[in-house]
Amino acid sequence: MSFCQYIKPISISLSPNTEKDDIFLAFKLIFQPWLWKNPSTSSGQVADLEEEFKKYLGVKYAISFNSGRSALMAILNSLGLNQDDEVLLQAFTCNAAVNPILWSGLKPVYVDCNEETLNIDIKDLKRTLQKIQGKKPKVLMVQHTFGLPAFAKASEGKPAEMDEILNVCQENNLILIEDCAHSLGAAYKGKRIGTFGQAAFFSFGRDKIISSVYGGMAITNDHSLAEKIRQFQGKLNYPSYYWILQQLLHPILVNYLILPAYGLNQYLGRILLGFFHVLPILSKSVYKKEKDGKIPGYFPKKLPNALAILALNQFKKLEKFISHQREIAKIYDENLNELGFILPKENLERIYMRYPILIENEDTDKILKMARKKRLFLNDGWRKTPIVPPDTDQNKMQYLLGSCPKAEKIAKNILNLPTHINISQKEAKKIIEFLKNMPGSEISTAAGKQK
Repeated sequence: MSFCQYIKPISISLSPNTEKDDIFLAFKLIFQPWLWKNPSTSSGQVADLEEEFKKYLGVKYAISFNSGRSALMAILNSLGLNQDDEVLLQAFTCNAAVNPILWSGLKPVYVDCNEETLNIDIKDLKRTLQKIQGKKPKVLMVQHTFGLPAFAKASEGKPAEMDEILNVCQENNLILIEDCAHSLGAAYKGKRIGTFGQAAFFSFGRDKIISSVYGGMAITNDHSLAEKIRQFQGKLNYPSYYWILQQLLHPILVNYLILPAYGLNQYLGRILLGFFHVLPILSKSVYKKEKDGKIPGYFPKKLPNALAILALNQFKKLEKFISHQREIAKIYDENLNELGFILPKENLERIYMRYPILIENEDTDKILKMARKKRLFLNDGWRKTPIVPPDTDQNKMQYLLGSCPKAEKIAKNILNLPTHINISQKEAKKIIEFLKNMPGSEISTAAGKQK
């Protein structure tokens, strides 16, 4: 095992948060199938995870699901919306945020982004509402991209957007839902993100702040809405035993086979990962069906107890994870500031699920290709198209090309750097050195001048 750890490359995804205790826990659970779904005792870890969430966020209700997608579906289906009602959300988002809207018979309406925050652009939101004729949108969904609250002001001298967002909702009778898939632990003026709207949802996906490979949570302070979400949950089945086994195998196989294979040779790593997907021994994070707007059979489902156990173990380490993210982000801040990148907005209450940088006048495909030769695997799929992953059918997501030019520009220019618990300060500096010394780039020329 120590040899496997030694040859592992620097990677931004593929169960990045898992530590030895998480891997051992998953391994142990494989041999305890009686704990996988709903244990016969009343002290199942699903209930414990929901209770811990309520305490941490200071909310009245937390209802678990097998994914953030399922949690969003539960919220949308509990709001009393009608067929084809419109949901406002930002472009530069994941199809996992769009699909539950489509699956619930609703219509996504895209709003452009703010290039400083990568969050929804308030001015474009107001313009969009003015342009809409006929049926008005019923819901506004704000995404706290990569852990920066959507309520934070874009730059010094500009007002915070929290009041503007709430005013827009009030003036247009919009229900506010917070997409907190990236932002567990972030806050705005001391108040936890996820507690500003009527409801919010979180994700415990394989590359999120805490990870159980799949998993999600819906939260609210509204008793009536919580009752409906709980009823929605009660009608669902648990995922199959085989699906649960796939998730338990993920941290084990990724850490002791797949990532070491990438470390030896990137093509060997790809082949091995593809082999495990085809068999299928491992599940994918996003399937082809979802990229075409279709719903797979494993959504929506209840959160199985086995994944709640994994999530609880990660939840205990949340503050350590966040502190580490901020330490790594500080190293990037100090070393990349003079290279001409657009860096993440500093905010003491934000977290860094990723460290996004915008690189203009450079081919990001070329950068990632050069990085792979250095055993730096920095492609996390959050790039190239306004609705990610890049091979998502934008038409099926009902996105009109050119409608959100800032989001499209961000997708073209973005490169995300890892901040997770398995990235050491030494490895972060290795990434920095790579960026400073890329052959033939304006970046390396600028770095040379500084020297």
